[in-house]
Amino acid sequence: MQPKLSAAILAGLLLTACGSDQDAVSERQVVELDIRTTEHRDGDDLLTAGLDLEGMTAAPPQPTDPSAPTPEELRRMAIHKSWTGIQSFTPAGGLGGLLDELPSVPGREFQAFVTVADAVHPVRVLLQLPDDFDSDSPCLVVAPASGSRGIYGAIALAGPWALPAGCAVVYTDKGAGTDFYDYSTETGVALDGTRTAPGGTADLGFRADERPEDTDEAAVAIKHAHSGDNPEADWGRHVLRAAEFGLRTLADELDGDLSADNTRVIAAGLSNGGGAVLRAAELDKDGLLDAVVAVSPNVTAPGAPPLYDYATAAALYQPCLLADIEAVGEMPLGNPVLAASGELRCASLVRAGLLDEAEAAAARAKLEELGFEDAALSQSAVNVALDLWRSVGASYASAYLGRGPFEMPCGYAYSAPDATPAQRQAWWAMHSGVGPGEGIELTGSLGDGQDAHFAGLRCLRQLWSGRGSEARQLHEAVEATRASARLAGTLPVMVIHGADDGLIPAAFSSRPWVEQARDNGGNVAYWEVEDAQHFDVLLGAPGVAGRYVPLLPYGWRAMDRVNDALDGSVQLGDDRVIDSDPAPVGEPLRWEDLGL
Repeated sequence: MQPKLSAAILAGLLLTACGSDQDAVSERQVVELDIRTTEHRDGDDLLTAGLDLEGMTAAPPQPTDPSAPTPEELRRMAIHKSWTGIQSFTPAGGLGGLLDELPSVPGREFQAFVTVADAVHPVRVLLQLPDDFDSDSPCLVVAPASGSRGIYGAIALAGPWALPAGCAVVYTDKGAGTDFYDYSTETGVALDGTRTAPGGTADLGFRADERPEDTDEAAVAIKHAHSGDNPEADWGRHVLRAAEFGLRTLADELDGDLSADNTRVIAAGLSNGGGAVLRAAELDKDGLLDAVVAVSPNVTAPGAPPLYDYATAAALYQPCLLADIEAVGEMPLGNPVLAASGELRCASLVRAGLLDEAEAAAARAKLEELGFEDAALSQSAVNVALDLWRSVGASYASAYLGRGPFEMPCGYAYSAPDATPAQRQAWWAMHSGVGPGEGIELTGSLGDGQDAHFAGLRCLRQLWSGRGSEARQLHEAVEATRASARLAGTLPVMVIHGADDGLIPAAFSSRPWVEQARDNGGNVAYWEVEDAQHFDVLLGAPGVAGRYVPLLPYGWRAMDRVNDALDGSVQLGDDRVIDSDPAPVGEPLRWEDLGL
C-alpha cells in the first residue's frame, strides 16, 4: 500500500444553506481537493483489510509500535472496529449459518475532506473502488456512517453487498466521526488517520479552539459535540456530497463518461446513517440517487418527537423502571443488581416533584404517556447499563447549542486524564465517535449523592421543556434536523425497523415518516421485523442470545429488492410485519429463520 496525494478538480459539489428549508436554492462551485489514494491487494483488501472472517472473529489487530501506528495499521484497526461494533460474529448473528465468509475484494481507496456551505469544519469522504468494477454497468453505493462513527462506520451494511458484486462504495462520516482534538498533546487527526499537530502541511479533520487558561489540560474535543456546525442538520447534504465525490472520482479514475445519468446510485444507511439517506432523498433535486435503503433510521417526521425529546425523558425515567426486580430480570442485559440504582432514581424523581410515588409503575406510566410502547421499554436495562441516554443527551445538547469542549451544557465535559499514549494514537480507529470509551470519560459537575447522574440529566431535560433562551436555541437547532417526508423524486425507498428497538423506537421514527412520505406520493415500502432491536452487536450477549435476529441481513436483502426493482424484475412490494425465528442459543442463524 503506497499512498499518494493528488490534486483533483471536483466540479458540482452542491453548496446549500444549512437548515431544514427543502426548497433552498443550490449553487455549484468548483472545488480543488487533495485526494489520498491507496492500493489494497496481496494480503490486504477493501472489505476486511486482509483480516477475512477469521480475523474479524479474533482480537483487534495491534500496531507494531502502539505509540506510533502507521496509517496502514490504523486503517486495519478501524475496519475491524467498524465491523465488530455493528456485526455480531456469533451464531446468533449468523456466524456458521447465513454468514459463512467475507470474501477478499482487492482495489483502491480515495479519501478527501469536503465541505458544505456555512460549515466551519470538513466532512470525510472515502471511495472504495474494487478492481472488478464493471464500467459497462456501473454501480455506486453511498453509505453514511451509523451513529457518530468514523469513515468506515457503514462498511458492515454496504460493503458485503456492494463490493463482491463489483459496485463501488463511497462513505461519509456525516461531519461527526473520530477526528478528535487532544489538548494534552495539542494534536488533531490528519487525512491518513495519524495524530498531527496543527500548523503543519497536513489538513486536520477537526481543529478545536485554543484551551483557555485554568481549564482541564486533559480535555478532548469531539467533533460531533464541539464543532459548532450542528452536523445533524446537514446529514442529507453530506450524503449528496459523498455521492458527487464518488461519481466524479470514478469518472476521473476510469476515464469514462460516468455520471448520475448512467450509474446506478443506491444510498444505504443504518441508524443515524439511515436518517441521513432519507434526508438525502428529500433533498435530491438533481436526481443523484436511484434508490434508498434505511435501516432503523433516526429520522424525525413532521409532528413526531425528535430523539432529544424522548432520550432526555427516558434518561430520567427509565432507570426507575429497573426498580421492579422481577421485570428487570426478564429484560435483555437485565440484572437484579440494577434494581438498587433503580430505587435511587425513583426516589430522586419524587424529591424533584417529577413523580408522585417512588414506583417503577409510575415511571412506566410517564413514558407511556410520551408514546413509548412496551417493546421499546423492554430494552430499558440495555439503555441504562450502557449509559446510552446520558451520552446522547450531553453530546447532542452541546451540538445543538454550538458549545465547545469547555462550555458544554449542564456541566458536562469530555476528558482523558488516564488515557495511555497508545489509546490516544488509536482514537481515530477505535472510538465510536461519541460518548466515553478508549480512555475518554464523560464527566459531570452537577451531580452529588448516590444518584450522581440525576442533576445533569434533569438539566438536559429542562433544556427541552424549559422556556429560556437556551431552550429556544436548542429547539431551533433540533427543528433544523427535522425531515420533511417529501421525496424529491419517484425513487424507490425501503425502510426496515426492529419492532423491539429501544433506542430509536419505530413509533417515533420510521412509522410516522413512512406514513407521511407515502401520503406525499413517495414510493416507499416498510418492513417491521418482530424480535429485532437496535444493536446487532449485542446478539451474542448473555440473556440476549436466542431472543432476537440481526437487522443487517434485512438491509442486504432490501438492497437486493431495490436493485431488482430498478431492473424492472420486481415491484417494491407492500409493507410487511416480518415474523422472524431467532436461532436457539448456540445454534447458527440461517436465512430461512429471517421470515423473508
